[in-house]
This record gives sequence, structure tokens and C-alpha cells, in this order.
Amino acid sequence: MRTTRWAGRLTAAAGATLLLACGAPTAAQREIVQPLPGAERQSAPQSQGFTRYLDAVAARARREGVSQRTLDSVLPGLSYDDSIAALDRRFAPTPPGAAFPSFGPEMARRINAAKIQQGRNVYAAEAARLVAIEQATGVPASIMVSIFGHETNYGTIMGNTDLPRALATLAYEGRRRDLFEGELIAVLKMIDMGVPRSVLKGSYAGAFGYPQFLPSVYLRLAKDGDGDGKAEIWSNRADAFASIANYMVAADWQRGVPWGFAVVVPASVNPAAMTNREKVRKCERAVERHSEWKTMRQWRALGVYPSGGVWPADDSIEASLLITPGLQVQGYLLTRNYRAILDYNCSNYYALSVGLLADGVRN
Repeated sequence: MRTTRWAGRLTAAAGATLLLACGAPTAAQREIVQPLPGAERQSAPQSQGFTRYLDAVAARARREGVSQRTLDSVLPGLSYDDSIAALDRRFAPTPPGAAFPSFGPEMARRINAAKIQQGRNVYAAEAARLVAIEQATGVPASIMVSIFGHETNYGTIMGNTDLPRALATLAYEGRRRDLFEGELIAVLKMIDMGVPRSVLKGSYAGAFGYPQFLPSVYLRLAKDGDGDGKAEIWSNRADAFASIANYMVAADWQRGVPWGFAVVVPASVNPAAMTNREKVRKCERAVERHSEWKTMRQWRALGVYPSGGVWPADDSIEASLLITPGLQVQGYLLTRNYRAILDYNCSNYYALSVGLLADGVRN
């Protein structure tokens, strides 16, 4: 892998925010939701306000190095879309204190025999490149394939909403202006770097390509996986896999450590007494369901044991316990690598299903 012509200003900064992290669904959860046809009316005052807002965006973009040519080619053609703003309000983040759904229906919806087989087919077809990326990054090929499968159903559902228009609408709407104005500037930078406007199609909330990256994530973390100097994550699997792996590395993936495994929890263990008091900068609601960290040695001493009967070789690996009501297993011990998956999408249902699908693809 090497840094690309289109993504020459990339860094390995951790903590890139993806679609679900900002409270909107990915293709894996609800498919890519599209705006309703004919629902994009805007009043004259609204249109005038939108135009004035884009003038302010242009001024900021110029300060951040976007060329006037790009601004002139993109911004005048944008219009406000009421249906996109309505979708964003519809998928607002779950409020604190709301009940958590059962794991059973969620896992059944996300993983099945057909999806596992599809993943195995992708793994087999892309094995050489996947193994090379795994060797370079330490991120298992099965994890890359699983995220690919979750985000876009292995590249078959990516959305067709025009990203500049969607991001301009969401930024102007104002509920999360800081986020979406930044993403609008990022997509302008992508166009300025030579990314064709025609490929900038995705979800209503700005995620695009096989990995469903937001534009700012693309700028930071997209990678060239086949050596052609580009990071075409919307059409090139090698680039998509390299970019997913780079995201995991930036999220502190640890080489050689499992993401987690199912366990049997004896009655003598009270998970409620092991509350995780860790302060996290992201995914707080998901992490509040995890126990405090303990080493494998400590969990074994408490009588917890893997339902498969095999412990990791390294007793010093730390893990937290997640109880999973609705599943046949009582819970899972989750390592720091599970947190890397959680960073991609702040949902225990997402992160657990990514890990389980990866296990199915690999086995």
C-alpha cells in the first residue's frame, strides 16, 4: 500500500467519525436510505438563505485551499433538499437512557448463512491482496471482508445521492452544522484533488464507497491498495480493503489479538458489580454496557471460561465483559480490538456482528 495521488494529504489520525458515529444508519443496518422523489421543494426565502450560506462556505473553502474553479463548478448548481433534512431528523441518535434492543433479533438480521457464504466467496476471490494487507497492517482479512459486507452488502448497496448537495443541505439545516459543513468542505477538497464528481454518490448523510467513508475520513485514511496511485474506494476492492485496514490501524488495532469470544459466566460473577467507569471520547453509550477491564488470567480466576474451550495464549490480554440477552451464549469477552471495530460504528450490535461474521468467513 502507498499514499495516493488523490489522498496525498492523508494521515493515520485515529478516531475518524463514520456515518453511524454521527447518528445515521449505514447500508448494513437499514440499507442506504434515499430521499423521496418530488420532496425537494424550497421556498424563495429558503432558497435565498441557502445561497447566502453557500457564499459563506465558499469563503471558508478558499481559506482552506479549495480552488475558485472547483467552487464555481460545484456550489452554484446546488439546491436545498427538504427530504434529506427530513431523513436526518428521522434518524436522530438514540436518547440516553432508552432501552437497548435484544441481541437476538439484531444478530439474526445482520448475519445469516448466505451472508457468510458471500463473505467466503469474496475472501477466496481477493485472497492474495487481502493476505498482503493483513501482513502489512496486522488487521485480519476476515475483518476487512466483514466490514465490507456490513457497510454495503459486499459492494451491492452504496447509495446514489449526490454528496455535495446532501452535505450542503444538512449543513444549512443546522442541526449538526459543524459536522456537515466540515464534510462539505472535505468533498470540495476531494473534487479539487481530481476525484470525479460523478463518483461522489452515496448515502443521504454523506458516506460513500465500499467502506462508506465520510469525505473527511477519505482524506485522512483512504489508501491505494493496488499501486496505481489512486484510492478508488467506490470501485476498487483492493483500495477499499487497504482503506478499511488503515482505519482499523488508526483506531489502534493490535496485531495478533482476537476481537473477542463467547463465554460462559458462572452465577458467582455479578456483571453489574463490574461497571466500567472508563471515560471515553467516543461511543460512550455503547461502552457503558461493558464491564471493567480484566486480564484473561483474572477472568479465568473468576470462573469465566470460553464456550469454545480455548483461551488466548497470552494471559495478559485485557478484555471487558458484555452480557448479550437474546443470544444462546451468555456474553462475550471483548478485547481492545473490539473497540477498534466499535470506533467504525458506535453500536454493540454492529461491532459484535462484524466480529461474528468475520469468524464465519474465516472458519
